Amino acid sequence: MADLSLSSRAGAPPVPAGLSAWAEVDCGAIADNVRELKRRAGSAEVMAVVKADGYGHGILESARAVVAGGATYLGVAQLAEALALRATGVQTPMLSWLYVPGADFAGAIAHRIDISASSVWSLEAIADAARQVGTTARVHLKVDTGLGRNGAWGQEWADLIRVAARLGAEQAVEVVGIWSHFAYADAPEHPTVRAQQERFVEAVAELERAGVRPQLRHLANSAATLTNPSAHFDMVRPGVAVYGLSPVPQLGGPPSYGLTEAMTVRARLALVKDTPAGQGVSYGHEYATSGATRLGLVPLGYADGIPRNGTNVGPAQVGGERFAVAGRVCMDQFVLDLGPHSPAAAGDDVVVIGRESRGEPTAQDWAAATGTINYEIVTRIGARVPRIHLDYGQGGAA
Repeated sequence: MADLSLSSRAGAPPVPAGLSAWAEVDCGAIADNVRELKRRAGSAEVMAVVKADGYGHGILESARAVVAGGATYLGVAQLAEALALRATGVQTPMLSWLYVPGADFAGAIAHRIDISASSVWSLEAIADAARQVGTTARVHLKVDTGLGRNGAWGQEWADLIRVAARLGAEQAVEVVGIWSHFAYADAPEHPTVRAQQERFVEAVAELERAGVRPQLRHLANSAATLTNPSAHFDMVRPGVAVYGLSPVPQLGGPPSYGLTEAMTVRARLALVKDTPAGQGVSYGHEYATSGATRLGLVPLGYADGIPRNGTNVGPAQVGGERFAVAGRVCMDQFVLDLGPHSPAAAGDDVVVIGRESRGEPTAQDWAAATGTINYEIVTRIGARVPRIHLDYGQGGAA
């Protein structure tokens, strides 16, 4: 992925001539978002989740920014993500939780990466790797409290505790954490939230009765960090909120929670042309002009992460005015009907995703228009869209 890291500056950043589309990533906003999440977390530590290339914002730059904001842990899904961060010099404690048999546990242990264990096979494989490396593996046991996804429950949880106690006594592993994940944290009043939280407390007690006393209990994702202080425990684990998106848009947008969207996706109009009434636009002519008008061509498409079902509904802004996509979103481009009197010209700025506080189209607007969630909108922005990283300030070595 192209990266054009630039220093902080007032106003719009300089962009290389000829660049048709790009994503500005405000690392200062990421750091500030973490500061706000840390404030809300109280005494709990903050594990900032930087998986999926930092939710599309750039994993290394996001890692540095969240540490500058006060995060004491990093969270990634895949071991490869964790190892890549270590290879760039990031030394912050981090947890990785998604893998299959044959994963590079030895590499992770050698690089001081905490590993989640959700099954006996995985815990034993981690212990075997620790013996090979000649050190103790740091492990977080994951209990499935009702999401029905990763994690152990029932007899499998009981077996995992038993094996963890044995391997801990051998000093092959150290259980430093216990964790789980909510199914309905974005609906704080849903009965499963309380039920999962109660089950989590029970699971902690079961672990402690076996003589295993982890330092870190963590359950709260972004939504629970913002809406459920009783779930904060020893550490919170925000993801999408780190990047300034609301995990509970039905309750409030980013400004309601002191957050700022970090990503702005911009493009330049590639073409503006006068068009008569009744002209079909783009494949299948799913849009036709109602009168003489001017069409603007935006050089972004579904290959760049623009949802194809944004056809006729996806928002974009030109000259401070908002328009919907006119016609079908194509692989590399989409069209805007700019109206008959638009002064727009080729090269003019288009805001595709921006900030609510500036009145721009947002990731949440795109999500609402296309029937998805804001997480998907930012993480799907493709590798053809260069990221321009605005500096997060001083003191942010991860």
